[in-house]
Amino acid sequence: MDLLTWQRRLALFAAERGWEPYLNPKNLAMALSVETAELVECFQWLSPEEAAALEPAQREAVADEMADVLIYLLQMARVTGIDLEAAAEAKLAKNARKYPASPSP
Repeated sequence: MDLLTWQRRLALFAAERGWEPYLNPKNLAMALSVETAELVECFQWLSPEEAAALEPAQREAVADEMADVLIYLLQMARVTGIDLEAAAEAKLAKNARKYPASPSP
């Protein structure tokens, strides 16, 4: 996935609809939170086994919510000027230091 290409596509999509005034970090953070909650809702009353074996309609709903989360995250990265790939690499390195792998037996 080329994140910059996706961000450009999303910026054009928003511009064509006059949505730019609403795409600020505060609004995008709130929208991201709502979409994440909607993703959680897809699994709310499922057992772990049911969650791992979704029916086609459930899987489609989960895919839609995951796409919404990704879209808002990409928009937020664009408007804040944060390089998501670099941020993810840096965070993974921090996590590796914080949680070192256990030695193999």
